[in-house]
Amino acid sequence: MKLLLIEDNAAMQTTLRRSFERRGMQVLSCEDGARALALWQASLPDAVLLDLSLPGLDGLEVLSQARAAGLATPVIVLTARGTVGDRILGLNTGADDYMPKPFDLDELEARVRALVRRSGNADSASTSPARGPAWCGMQVDKDSGAVYFNAQPMELAPRELALLQALLGKPGHAIAKERLFELVFPGESQVQPEAIEVVAYRLRKKIAHTGAQLVTLRGLGYLLKASA
Repeated sequence: MKLLLIEDNAAMQTTLRRSFERRGMQVLSCEDGARALALWQASLPDAVLLDLSLPGLDGLEVLSQARAAGLATPVIVLTARGTVGDRILGLNTGADDYMPKPFDLDELEARVRALVRRSGNADSASTSPARGPAWCGMQVDKDSGAVYFNAQPMELAPRELALLQALLGKPGHAIAKERLFELVFPGESQVQPEAIEVVAYRLRKKIAHTGAQLVTLRGLGYLLKASA
């Protein structure tokens, strides 16, 4: 697994790099926001650890430009800014997870691995993936969890992928927002329930070309239906 660590604190950068390298990961590091985007595009990492307070270019701006450039790499924001408003702002900008400093290294590693698994970036041992039934051209790979449209993998952020997986399990049927929140933000009590709306908004745009619609049912939740 290849990680891109964007962190301007030299001591923190060294600690994280050594910790993840001991866990068998390849770590590329960068301390400058302006240089980070170019390194991100050139290295195509499996996951990005991103600090917000960076010289040259703020971390949120780095993230915004990366998403605008089509980089769907899972991103965990690491920052001393720990308020609910900051977390929502990070999620709105395109972050997939948020860990306020100080944090536990074992928990951070577990979150990184979970995001990479859900994004489908990790190497699969199967050469002939088993896929579920197709709906509007979309199929879920039962091994990796990736979603394919017309046999091509869809570029989805991990939270978007988790939401689409849940909805494809019951297309045409409403699923409660509370249940979807549990599937998209498992065990993350600090995240506000409204964050699921941000993920749904982003996913709605990603599947517009498939012939499927993500419909909001007030008081009930969300469902997928085929466009008329």
